[in-house]
Amino acid sequence: MFTAGGVLAVGGCGHLVVAGVGSGIDRVDPFGDLKNRPSAGRGLNFLVVGVDRRDGFSKEERHRYRLGGAACNCTDTMMLVHLSEDRKRASVVSLPRDTYAVLPAHTDPATGERRPETRQKLNAAYTRGGPGLTVRTVERMTGVHVHHYLEVDFTSFMRTVDVLGGVEVCSVRPLKDKQSGLDLPAGKTRLNGPEALAYVRARSVDGSADMGRMQRQQRFLASVVDQAVSDGVLLNPMRFQKVGSAMLDSVRADRNLGNEEMLALGRAMRDFDASSAEFTTVPLAQTGYQVKGLGETVRWHKDNADKLFSALREDRPLAPVEEGEREAAAKEREERRRAVPVEVAPATIRVQVDNGTGRAGLGHRVDTELRDTGFQTTGIPGNAERGDVETTEIAYDPRWDRSAKALAAALPGAELRKVKGQGPLMRVTLGADFTEVTPVREAEPAPDPAAQREHGYSALTGDQVSCG
Repeated sequence: MFTAGGVLAVGGCGHLVVAGVGSGIDRVDPFGDLKNRPSAGRGLNFLVVGVDRRDGFSKEERHRYRLGGAACNCTDTMMLVHLSEDRKRASVVSLPRDTYAVLPAHTDPATGERRPETRQKLNAAYTRGGPGLTVRTVERMTGVHVHHYLEVDFTSFMRTVDVLGGVEVCSVRPLKDKQSGLDLPAGKTRLNGPEALAYVRARSVDGSADMGRMQRQQRFLASVVDQAVSDGVLLNPMRFQKVGSAMLDSVRADRNLGNEEMLALGRAMRDFDASSAEFTTVPLAQTGYQVKGLGETVRWHKDNADKLFSALREDRPLAPVEEGEREAAAKEREERRRAVPVEVAPATIRVQVDNGTGRAGLGHRVDTELRDTGFQTTGIPGNAERGDVETTEIAYDPRWDRSAKALAAALPGAELRKVKGQGPLMRVTLGADFTEVTPVREAEPAPDPAAQREHGYSALTGDQVSCG
């Protein structure tokens, strides 16, 4: 959440506003004892952590928000955020909290005792050595120099969402998680603070566990940036100060992130929007890796992770776009915003179109429009047995019901008819009620496989993962 909040904080609305907001930040020193650090590289790198801290909640509130008992005093979320040297791009890399990590030898901040190097999950670095050990561990694993440290807890997260007026998220299917309290219907939903907290914390929605949770966090961040830009938060000093004060009320940051630096960043990032941010997760070699005493962990793919962090150090885009492709990319983003998200990629759905009306050329028109929005049509539309069909119909095999629902989103009002044994082909019979094809898109686009093969990782821009 603070990743998006950080963009708001450096959005820049004038020195007095930034100074008034920045003065409320609680300061920490995570860099004081660090030695043999990676070179600074180009651009700015922020380590952004969400901490499981519940001090500000009553027993009743912890029950209401499904926060459980005592806090683990560990990092619930961890991200590396790279701001490019020209301040036109933000690269967000999620670091799985269950990463199998080697914590360097360190001094226990509570007792002053020297602790040896130990193997733990990544989120234990904060528990054992606070911000200092967290930064040191991340730098050692990634080779990326951390310039600034930002830490947010549950309280400031919920307050910020509420002051923004809620944040809109979307899902093609209902999402429920008893542990976090998430109960989200299909479609678009505007979440308040507690609901948003359940959305980004949920781990039991499906079998994806922490990987799915990180994807939802990235989509949420993209929606926050998109909303802040479209609602004019960055350009309205009063709204900015209100949002910034709520966001920074419970935040901790390093001492070097001062008002002047925030203002300078804001001036350089005035044209920042959701398409300026790119999101990815550290490439993994293994999930569910069992370690005695730790349980299930995840292991990074060393070679591919090294390529990813090398790109950050060298200030290279993670989701590159060639100069000649920018206009086409902008057009694609606009088309994506207008399209309805569906659960199954249209390119995987084969469709036969038949004209059941007396309107000449209707079958060819619909076949073309469905193909343009991504469906794999046969390209040979036919005529139905009857020419007086009233209602458009989609005949489908029940085994491909999710594909049928995706096609139905492109043909609003069409009736679905189950035909056992039909196979994967969807058969559309156009009726007199047909008006137009609605553009659709895959709700959760897959990373570019070509980029994955070439670089060992791939990223999606914010406008690709937000609701649009």
